[in-house]
Amino acid sequence: MILIIKYNNTMENGAVVQIAGKQYIVHKNDELIVDELDSEEGKTLDARVLMTFDKDQKATVGTPDLKNKAKIEVLSHLKGDKIRVAKFKSKVRYRRVTGFRPRFSKVKVVDL
Repeated sequence: MILIIKYNNTMENGAVVQIAGKQYIVHKNDELIVDELDSEEGKTLDARVLMTFDKDQKATVGTPDLKNKAKIEVLSHLKGDKIRVAKFKSKVRYRRVTGFRPRFSKVKVVDL
């Protein structure tokens, strides 16, 4: 589940960063929800920058990443909607229902 909460709509400098093994297109001050991070709320983390681009459509691609790091701040931890997993076998009265709520972290891009 990729959900961008607050998207900076102006065409300014942006980047493709890797957070928790997944890649996101971000701009400065964007807030997004990612898979749960192992850090406390309010902490600032570094994220790998794979590519940068600017409003003049000039891109810098790393091999595999660039030397600069993006700073992200963990705002909060939250749970997603419940996912229901049902197992069923016909003619043998076998039914099992389990489920879980995935955990997410809400982060803000502080600096690119």
